[in-house]
Amino acid sequence: MTAIQENIRNIYSELPDNVQLVAAAKTRTIEEIREAIRAGIGIIGENYLQEVLPVFNTFGRDIRYHFIGHLQTNKVKKAVDIFDMIETVDSEKLAVEINKRCSYINKIMDILVEVNSGREIQKFGVMPEDIESLIRRLAPLSNIKIKGLMTMGPYTGDPEEARSCFRETRNCFEKIKAMNIPNVDMVILSMGMSNSYSVAVEEGANLIRIGTKIFGPR
Repeated sequence: MTAIQENIRNIYSELPDNVQLVAAAKTRTIEEIREAIRAGIGIIGENYLQEVLPVFNTFGRDIRYHFIGHLQTNKVKKAVDIFDMIETVDSEKLAVEINKRCSYINKIMDILVEVNSGREIQKFGVMPEDIESLIRRLAPLSNIKIKGLMTMGPYTGDPEEARSCFRETRNCFEKIKAMNIPNVDMVILSMGMSNSYSVAVEEGANLIRIGTKIFGPR
């Protein structure tokens, strides 16, 4: 068993059955990704369109692809051809462009709305207090489907420092879910990365994005 495969087995052994694992494959080689898939990974997360192209050309639709970086509107046309979910929608402008490009190819794109749970100026995402308003504006768009929320949480060495951010995102998730807004299906709460996923799961995450804990340091 390779180190990557052992890492994945160890992570899966810690996770509740309802938690999905996304392998964050930024800068990783095709062979590393192949090992992860052999170990049971079914979703590859990519931050950049140019990095997913060789992965998609190699594995095609045998796996699912999530966009987990900041998506520029001028990259949407190509992104909607490949990705099964865009986790980082943080503006009406971006959502409208995704909706338009998907309408051209008769596709409904699953999206998550990205929450800036730490209210950090340098980060993307919608402030928690603005989530409901944005979701209500996006809900009528017929070629996207809002499936939940995503947050990054603060980049710190101590995962406990992210707990309050994860908790606030969960509160936003539950609040929106209870509203039963048409075309909004709040089922996915994407929170937690290599250093913070355990805390994220404790706070309600059912999808986590792991890179270095699977593949090792970049």
